[in-house]
Amino acid sequence: MTEPQETQEYPCNECSAGVMHLKFITYFTWLGEELITVPNFPAWICDVCGRREYDKKARSWLTALLNPETGKDVSIKNPIRTRLDPRPPTRPTPE
Repeated sequence: MTEPQETQEYPCNECSAGVMHLKFITYFTWLGEELITVPNFPAWICDVCGRREYDKKARSWLTALLNPETGKDVSIKNPIRTRLDPRPPTRPTPE
């Protein structure tokens, strides 16, 4: 069974005259003082006003990749310790 294809165009919410088309562009963003460029980044671009809307899934992947915490060991600072009761659990008594 195949998944339905996502539409490749929809009306522009900014100008209401244009149509948003999926294109692959170079995405620019700053990471601290460094300019990062990502080629072939999916974006929806209006053919009339030029408005750009970046693909949400691709942006979340990029955010995860650029996050300085990505790949670091996650350590628990204050683990919750449970007190072990040395007594065996009691069973309900039949009535």
